[in-house]
Amino acid sequence: MLIYGGTIYTVDANQPMAEAVAIKNNKIVFVGSLKEAEPYKNDKTKLIDLKGKTMTPGLIEGHGHFMGLGYNELNLDLSNTKSYEDIVNAVGERVKTIKPGEWVIGRGWHQSKWDSLPSKMVKGFQTHHKLSAVSPENPVYLSHASGHAGFANAKAMEVAGLHGLAKEGIKSFKVEGGEVILDAFGRPTGIFNERAQSIIYKHIPDKTPESDIEAFELAIKACQKNGITSFHDAGIPKETIALYEKMRQDGKMNTRIYAMLTGWDEALLNEWYLKGPSIDSSHLLTIRSVKLNCDGALGSRGAWLLEPYSDRKDHFGHETLPMEFVEKTALNGLKNGFQVCSHAIGDRANREILDRYESAFKKLPEKALDHRFRIEHAQHLHPEDIPRFAQLKVIPAMQAIHMSSDRPWAIDRLGEKRIKEGAYMWQTLLKTGIPIVNGTDVPVEPINPIASFYASVSRKTLNGTPEGGYEPEQKMTREQALKSYTIDAAYGAFEEAIKGSISVGKLADFTIYNQDLMTVEENKILETKIEMTIFNGTIVYSRAE
Repeated sequence: MLIYGGTIYTVDANQPMAEAVAIKNNKIVFVGSLKEAEPYKNDKTKLIDLKGKTMTPGLIEGHGHFMGLGYNELNLDLSNTKSYEDIVNAVGERVKTIKPGEWVIGRGWHQSKWDSLPSKMVKGFQTHHKLSAVSPENPVYLSHASGHAGFANAKAMEVAGLHGLAKEGIKSFKVEGGEVILDAFGRPTGIFNERAQSIIYKHIPDKTPESDIEAFELAIKACQKNGITSFHDAGIPKETIALYEKMRQDGKMNTRIYAMLTGWDEALLNEWYLKGPSIDSSHLLTIRSVKLNCDGALGSRGAWLLEPYSDRKDHFGHETLPMEFVEKTALNGLKNGFQVCSHAIGDRANREILDRYESAFKKLPEKALDHRFRIEHAQHLHPEDIPRFAQLKVIPAMQAIHMSSDRPWAIDRLGEKRIKEGAYMWQTLLKTGIPIVNGTDVPVEPINPIASFYASVSRKTLNGTPEGGYEPEQKMTREQALKSYTIDAAYGAFEEAIKGSISVGKLADFTIYNQDLMTVEENKILETKIEMTIFNGTIVYSRAE
C-alpha cells in the first residue's frame, strides 16, 4: 500500500511530516517524499490518494472500558438525557417492550448535567419514586455516567431485600467503601454509591456468551468508526480475558487491546503473577498491567478528598480499596513484571497512591527502573503532589473530555481555589517532563477522540464555552494533544517501539481525517470527521462507504 496526496503528521521528532508512506503486509517500510516513494510502487500496490485530507498515526484510546462500550450499544443509553423526566420516559418506553420481571439495565445519566433538577433531592440526588411508578413489575438499575453510583427502582430494591430497611432518623447506610443513600425517614432513595452498588449488582442476571460476542463486535465497530486502532482496557475479569483470547484466535481482534487485570480479584492477580505478563507477538492482545479502583468520582461525590466537599461539608468521599492493598500490589507488580494503574480522582486518593508507589520503589529500587506505573484520571491534585509524578516517573492517564463535561459543575464540589490550583493540571504536569496519556473513559463519555482533542486544546465545553476556556494556562498545544493520543499513549503501555508514530518498522495503523485538525480554526475542530481507519495494513473503516 502507498499513501500520499495529503498532509501526513508522523509524530516522529526526526521527521515530523511526510508526503508519502509505504507499507508492506502490516509494517511501515517507507516514510518520506513522494518522489522517493516511487520505487515502492508495482502492479500489486494499492494506492491511496488522500486528496488533501490529513493522516496521523492510529489513535490510541488511553483509558476506556471496551465491553462497557459494546454493552452501552446494547442496553439503555442515557448519556443524552437532560432531566429526571427523560430517564423516566426512557425506562417507561423500554418497559413496554419487555415482560414483567425482566431487568432494565442502563447507563449514562448525570444529575449535574441536567437542564433542571427535581424538587425532591437527597444529598444531591433524585429519589426513585417516579422511576418506580413507571416500572412497578420490572427491576431497574441505571448506572451513573461515571460508573461510581447507580439508581435502582423499588422493584430492584425489593429483589435485593431492602424493602424492610426503613428506620426513622437514620439518614445513611454505610457499607465498606460505599453508601446507600437514605431519606429523612430512613428509606432507601434508590441511589447506591461506590461499592454499595454490589447490593444490587449481585441480583442482576449474568450476561450470556452470545451477548458478550455481540457487545465485543459492536465495540470493534465503534473504535474503527472513531479512528481508534488501539485501546487500553481499564480493568477486566477472568471471563473477559477468555473472550478476548477466543476473539483473537477467531481473527476478530481488529483493535489492539492493552488489557489491565481487575484488581478486585486477588486470585486472578496471583494466577497472573505466577505465569507472568502476556505480550502477544502479533500485538493484538497484551496483558501486563493491573487496574486498582481506589476512590470514586466527583459527580457522585465519591472522589476521596483531603478537605470536605464544598457542597457537602460532612463528606470526604470514599476510599474504595485499602491502601495497604495498593502497596502490596505495587510490590507484586514490580516483582513480577506488571505495571500498576490506579484509579484516583480526588487529591487524597492521588496522594495516598503516590505514597504507596514511592514506598514500593524504595523497597525494590532495582525493579523500579522502568516501571511506568500510572494513575488513571489524576483529576484533582494537591499542588504539592504535582511534581511528584515526574520525580517518581508515574504517568498520569487523564481524559481531557472530563474537564469539558465536568468543569461547569466540578467547581461546586471543590470550590474555586481547589479547582484553579489542582484540577485538570495538564500543562503544569507536562512542563515537569512527564507525558500524559489521553482518552475518554468510554462509556463514561462517548469514545469520540475529536471531542477529547478539542477539550485538550480549548479547555471549553463542547458548546464552546467559556470564551478563552477554563483555566486557559492549562491548555495543551495541538502537538501535545496529538502526542497524548499517539506516541505518549503508546509509551504508557510500553509500546512506543511498535506504534504511536509513523516510522519505518512500526505497525501500519493510521487515522485519516476530512480536515487538518492541527491547523483548522479552533471553533471548527469539532467538525472534523474520521474519513478512514487503517488497521494492521488494512482499511477497516471508510466514511465514504
